[in-house]
Amino acid sequence: MGSSSATLFLLCFALFSLAANAYEVSHDGRAMSINGERKILISGTIHYPRSTAEMWPSLINKAKEGGLQVIETYVFWNAHEPLRRQYDFSGNLDLVRFIKTVQSEGLYVLLRIGPYVCAEWSYGGFPVWLHNIPNIKFRTKNDAFMSEMKNFTTLIVDMMKTEKLFASQGGPIIAAQIENEYGNVNGPYGDDGKEYIKWCAQLADSYQIGVPWVMCQQDDAPPPMLNTCNGWYCDQWQPNSNSTPKIWTENWTGWYKNWGNPNPHRTAEDLAFSVARFFQYGGSFQNYYMYHGGTNFGRTAGGPYITTSYDYDAPLDEYGNKNQPKWGHLKQLHLLLKSMEKILTHGVYRNIEFGNQMTATVYSYAGRSVCFLGNADDSRDATINFRNTNYTIPAWSVSILPDCYTEVSAQTSTMGMKENEADDAGEPFALKWRWMYEPYDQLLNSSVSGSKMSASVLLDQKVVTNDTSDYLWYTTSFDVKKTDPIWGKEVKLRVNTSGHGLHAFVNGGYVGSQYANYSHYKFQYESVIQLQLGKNEIALLSATVGLANYGSFFDNVEVGIHGPVELVADAGNNETITMDLSTNKWVYKVGLQGERDEFYNPLKTKEEEWLTRNLPTNSIFVWYKTTFKSPLGNDPVVVDLMGLGKGFAWVNGNNIGRYWTSYLADQDGCSSTCDYRGTYGSTKCLTKCGEPSQRWYHVPRSFLRDDGDNTFIVLEELGGSPYNVKFQTVTVGRASAHAYEGHKLELSCQGERVISEIKFASFGQPKGEIGSFEKGHCESPKALSVIKKKCVGKESCSMRISEKVLGSTGCNVEQNRLAVEAICDTKVNEEASNLLG
Repeated sequence: MGSSSATLFLLCFALFSLAANAYEVSHDGRAMSINGERKILISGTIHYPRSTAEMWPSLINKAKEGGLQVIETYVFWNAHEPLRRQYDFSGNLDLVRFIKTVQSEGLYVLLRIGPYVCAEWSYGGFPVWLHNIPNIKFRTKNDAFMSEMKNFTTLIVDMMKTEKLFASQGGPIIAAQIENEYGNVNGPYGDDGKEYIKWCAQLADSYQIGVPWVMCQQDDAPPPMLNTCNGWYCDQWQPNSNSTPKIWTENWTGWYKNWGNPNPHRTAEDLAFSVARFFQYGGSFQNYYMYHGGTNFGRTAGGPYITTSYDYDAPLDEYGNKNQPKWGHLKQLHLLLKSMEKILTHGVYRNIEFGNQMTATVYSYAGRSVCFLGNADDSRDATINFRNTNYTIPAWSVSILPDCYTEVSAQTSTMGMKENEADDAGEPFALKWRWMYEPYDQLLNSSVSGSKMSASVLLDQKVVTNDTSDYLWYTTSFDVKKTDPIWGKEVKLRVNTSGHGLHAFVNGGYVGSQYANYSHYKFQYESVIQLQLGKNEIALLSATVGLANYGSFFDNVEVGIHGPVELVADAGNNETITMDLSTNKWVYKVGLQGERDEFYNPLKTKEEEWLTRNLPTNSIFVWYKTTFKSPLGNDPVVVDLMGLGKGFAWVNGNNIGRYWTSYLADQDGCSSTCDYRGTYGSTKCLTKCGEPSQRWYHVPRSFLRDDGDNTFIVLEELGGSPYNVKFQTVTVGRASAHAYEGHKLELSCQGERVISEIKFASFGQPKGEIGSFEKGHCESPKALSVIKKKCVGKESCSMRISEKVLGSTGCNVEQNRLAVEAICDTKVNEEASNLLG
């Protein structure tokens, strides 16, 4: 882009009749404007169903403190309409309350209605009942689908209008989204897909909401839709019209986690680099996906095989704590970008190429200039002469002039798990357990003729369950006579399934179980079984672990047992006898008996039904129950499920999600070091190889009782032991930070804990990085005592870094550096107490 193009953007304002106190939201090729003023907009995604309503004010406040002006969220169709025309907007699904909470903090909203959301959410946010409508085809020109999509989209738009939540009505919603990432997958849909996108645009435009509509990842988005970019980097992306501002709807702050995979991590440096590059090359609206990831409560995780934690390595962690240094690093960048808003959105700009991926971009407006010096080489620093001054720009970094923020103040917080001090529930073996078996034997030892569905074909699990349970029983029977070729031989049961898991029972006895490995969801189960003369019964329990949420025709991905289901015996002479049961009469029963009888609800079962003696361990399908007191304080609560296998967990009847503690992450791919330089991908900077995919599970404090005992119930599916289960709180154990002279250093213990001790402090030329600081060859002798007086005993402290404040270093260098490492605790140690007097 050159300076001439910067002055020739076509002005394409969309003006609307405005209600009292309304915002006028418009756009041109440079930026979005609010009440006629072009804006640099920093946004972050917070999904309301992945937290609780009680968490929303704190999350949104921390987002605002971090320099955000906009909150994005999807709208989750299957959460709001789980059964056709039966709606739920209660609790953490109260969309209106969420948006009004954002509004109360003075922030704007980008509402991504979709209603396809992807989001690693089960079935991409589509309700499964949609799949069972005759002749329906998803996301294409299809009357049945478009009718249902229009019904739900209209419901949401009308709800927002009724509550006056669009900016044109004085509300916080400054933009909305129709469809989602369709351009990534639309090829196989052909011409009908193109017609569908045109219809989506016409539908959105027909609502006349008074604010722009966006379509992300849709290069052919029809006007007046604004096409936008998603990805780890969008600096080189350009919109499809010079009247559309450069908008980044998803800057992926990390990545999601799967059962069986290590922890992904995207460094603060790389994330900040991507943001600075985006604004260097004309960006004006950037959104973090995610800013707070949260938790996949209940059965909402998709994938398949998405973990219950949706932490995403976001600036706010799963529990709502500031993920340092990422949160603080980005906050400083946001403040800098916002300070240059006028110049960036109005200035004439030009690029100067130095070669080897080194570029300077100069914005000039009203006699002022802003300069970006960007080095996209992933290994070599660059030294350039710019405006008669030499600058060394590190590899994979952007320096912003004249402020020269080559490094900003950054804190790292080390989170730790603290035992529950309210009772002994933080100690292994302290919890008193009761139990009962899942009564599947009632199914296996009785006639199933009374079940609701039967067919002489193996049906897809989605069709039968309507997504009301992870579990579906497939049962059939057959007779064996002495004259049958299979009688008297070793017989194997062979089941081909798209599962994702299978438990097999023959004649009332358990035979075995198998689960698919991550990314290979179709498998063949085989086991030797014993047949009997006369009637034989086979019961296969199929289990899913989230439904597919992405890809062309993902809605038609098979789950459950599709066969063939066979009995196989060796006839000798390399010949095989096969008895195919696939076209037998199969009887289907949805879910487990304990689900139907609500064993997880403390109010639905009597205490005498739960056994106290001979507690079984390492047994399939056992329900365990215990009580615990709420941990003291306000720190986030987690439950450590080490020792259990796989299943679900409930606190006071609230489903905190699937657990699968026994599924260990791959042994390979992790590294103790992480070089932020170079293009990020989901397999870079992995940690926790060989450890449980997820060990700790979030228990929101709103699920807990203020007084009395809380009830904790688990359904153990694969076999494990509850004896090591314990409740803990998530606390900041250490806080480390570093900053250069002339900048401000901030240190915080985030919550009820205080800075109890300064373990390390050096002002001068300290060596190392956060977590491994060492003293350099020179330093101020008084810096440690100054910082102790300033910070010890406080939850947080801040100071401007200078020799005047911290003492002379004698280093004789252009810029001194301060490095600090603090201990956070509920108590101040004796030395610190004496220091405080």
